[in-house]
Amino acid sequence: MPADQAVGNKATFRRFHDALNTRDAEIIAKTIDEFVAPDVLFHTPVPMEAGGAQALKQVWAVLLRAFPDIHVAVEDMVAEGDKVVFRNTVTGTHQGEYRGLPPTGRTVTYGEIFIVRFAGGRIAEIWGVVDVFAQLRQLGAIPGKP
Repeated sequence: MPADQAVGNKATFRRFHDALNTRDAEIIAKTIDEFVAPDVLFHTPVPMEAGGAQALKQVWAVLLRAFPDIHVAVEDMVAEGDKVVFRNTVTGTHQGEYRGLPPTGRTVTYGEIFIVRFAGGRIAEIWGVVDVFAQLRQLGAIPGKP
């Protein structure tokens, strides 16, 4: 696979990521339609009944309701072949229901790492690890120092 494809996949991911940080549900949904295959495969738990790109839209709808000021900062991005790996720091203020928790007004900061595989210029598969423990501890759902 040519090196320029990895560069192109990184550029596509940057455009996708920039759309996510608009915090605009309509822009995010349109961007998912543009950059994510309708039947994208998730190799990470997605707490939604839907599958494919629709599940990703639902994940973002939940996040935007719970953390309307959500911001995802890409700390590292590596691309090789048809895959892009990125490590993020996510911040947001808990202002809406999330995982059964009423709004707390607390700010959360947590890490996540994702690998996406591109096919035909679109995201076809997603693997990910999100530090949900840190997230829930900071929201007071799990005992311990936030």
